[in-house]
Amino acid sequence: MKLGPLSAGLIGALAMLAGPVRLPIGEQPVMASKANADESGKGSSKVGRAPSMPMARDPAVAVAEEYAAARQKATREAFELFIARHGDHPLAEEARSQLRRFSR
Repeated sequence: MKLGPLSAGLIGALAMLAGPVRLPIGEQPVMASKANADESGKGSSKVGRAPSMPMARDPAVAVAEEYAAARQKATREAFELFIARHGDHPLAEEARSQLRRFSR
């Protein structure tokens, strides 16, 4: 099968973009050398590494904050939304009692 000029050019361009298959002995790709420098502590004044992902919040604290926000708004809609999201939480019963006060 004979390659046309377009096919040959495409293969050549892909080969150029792919880069060398092998590196000379002792050389590393740029990113690998940067990673090695970071791990050894060179080039960095930080003692420890910062976590890559923030710590997860305590779910109980998040629910309590959401209930406090509903009480701050003090609207029927705010308490209904809290109950819809956290219907089985103990604070949902308090939200239901707040809703009963709106009915009076």
